[in-house]
Amino acid sequence: MKKPQLSPFTKSKVVQPPDQIQEGIRQRAHEMYELRGREDGHDLDDWLIAESEVTRISRPSASRRRG
Repeated sequence: MKKPQLSPFTKSKVVQPPDQIQEGIRQRAHEMYELRGREDGHDLDDWLIAESEVTRISRPSASRRRG
């Protein structure tokens, strides 16, 4: 069996299937909707913010790269 590959897209560094990533985005976007008091009209904003949070790439700081 193959060892899980590292991924820059998740905090756990394990590759997640696209359907799991999309589900995480969906859940986070819905959470933001709920926290706003179920106010309509922000679905795209919520989705894009959730997508950014779920797929955030952790990069080394510039000072560490210049070393």
